[in-house]
Amino acid sequence: MAYIISVNASIISDSGGTCECVGTETDPTCDMNEEYMACVYQVKLDLIMATTIISMIASVLIGVFANLPIGMAPGMGLNAYFTYTVVGYHGTGKVSYQTALAAVFIEGLIFLLLSIFGIRQWLARIIPMGIKIAMGCGIGLYLCFIGLQSSAGIGLVTLDSSTLVSLGGCPADSFDAEGVCRSGHMTSGTTYMGILGLVIMAILLLYRVRGAILIAIIFVAITSWPRVNAVTYFPYTATGDMMFNFFKKVVSVHKMDHVLGQFDFNLSGKDIWIALITFLYVDIMDTTGTMYSMANYGGFTDKSGDFEHSTYAFMCDAASISIGACFGSSPCTAFVESGAGIAEGGRTGITAISIAFGFFVSIFFSPIFASFPPWSTGPALIVVGSMMLSGVRNINWDYPGDAIPAFITLTVMPFTYSIAYGVIGGILSYIVINGFVYLVDKLSRGYIRPDYSQREDWWTAALSRPFLPNWIRYLIAKVKGRPFDWNQDEYEFNDDDTTTHQQPQNDVIIDGSHDKEMANSQHIVDSISGHSYNETTELDNQVYNEKAFH
Repeated sequence: MAYIISVNASIISDSGGTCECVGTETDPTCDMNEEYMACVYQVKLDLIMATTIISMIASVLIGVFANLPIGMAPGMGLNAYFTYTVVGYHGTGKVSYQTALAAVFIEGLIFLLLSIFGIRQWLARIIPMGIKIAMGCGIGLYLCFIGLQSSAGIGLVTLDSSTLVSLGGCPADSFDAEGVCRSGHMTSGTTYMGILGLVIMAILLLYRVRGAILIAIIFVAITSWPRVNAVTYFPYTATGDMMFNFFKKVVSVHKMDHVLGQFDFNLSGKDIWIALITFLYVDIMDTTGTMYSMANYGGFTDKSGDFEHSTYAFMCDAASISIGACFGSSPCTAFVESGAGIAEGGRTGITAISIAFGFFVSIFFSPIFASFPPWSTGPALIVVGSMMLSGVRNINWDYPGDAIPAFITLTVMPFTYSIAYGVIGGILSYIVINGFVYLVDKLSRGYIRPDYSQREDWWTAALSRPFLPNWIRYLIAKVKGRPFDWNQDEYEFNDDDTTTHQQPQNDVIIDGSHDKEMANSQHIVDSISGHSYNETTELDNQVYNEKAFH
């Protein structure tokens, strides 16, 4: 997880932080303004300290209060959305850095209330599984696209006035005033160093080397530190001299003058509310999926897929979001890299506290982490993106009503440079497509309908548990003087028993007719995601694949 220190600082510092850019026609983003770039570098140093402290605090919270072996840090994807969509590169967006931090702070408080009252679980359940999976995959493509560019990556992709993007790898002096590469394609040494880092990461991951991503980042960074080579990160310029002088300190504790407590609660614009809602929902999806996945991987989920102290875990995550905003960072979330600790035997909060100790030590080595160039951290974005995209195999591609909305979700995110637009596009397309099919089905009384045999049954798991959390239903039961069973929601989907559970009614098409029969169902439902992998229904020794519950 140590790679997040430099990667998160590099991405969020691209927003410019509290630095003010007065652009010109030839330099609208102040890339050539040495005074402004020096300020941005100071913001990056602040964010290295902030990222380390936030990760330490968040990991301690979840380790102590939730007793889970999960590491916490500012989330990949959300930091890119925060920088490039909400605030904009060097502040070119519609929302200021301070206002965006205020939105993140408010999101954390809202998330805390949602976690306490159980609304978080309900919001996570009502989104179709295909779209939820596509959200993670789309963020993976989004990160990969960023890692391929030059601002926070290896510079393999660059701007093109005709096709929007094109093959890059161009030296710094090959770009015109509009940022288009006019010559020297694939001649940049830093691009080849980034490609080398990507290859090293891939090979180390193939051999399951621990810390593969961090090792590759350090290797490429070390080759970029000497000032006499063609790919140096410290050129003989005013900015390069300042960066090199800080690098020589090795051990230092940097102040956070530019990011600490930088709030502006002016929430009058519509863009900030869109950003706040997107932060909230994406964070709910991301954190919910990661925590449930890690809990299941560790073997401490119950029959319904929930895990012990889940409410405390989500409350800790919500508190970490607001704390992180105070330090100038985007929302925190659980990291899938926690699986490495679980694989080595971590089962309690001691593992999370150990992760926090590692971040504590890193506080004193901020000059080292500040000296990782973008072509060393860019490959990490590409590799993490590929990991996030692995879930695409679980999307139901056999039924267009599930596949097309999921595809829209994961493609719109990178192509519009916005997580929000991807989520909105996926949900709206799902409602329009499947809503039309539902209306035609009902109006024709079942005579005009598509083949439902491949349709994904996500609603069974979504509606299997009550809306209110256990503690509220416990209080209601006490007020009414009724006994309360804390385990009443633990329903074993893959072990239906006709003598114990009432069987659902299934709609079955027989020779064009639309009959309702009572049937025995055989379900194999994933305890986390709610996927129904076997939707076969047996009726009078005949097999029908459609299932609709009433």
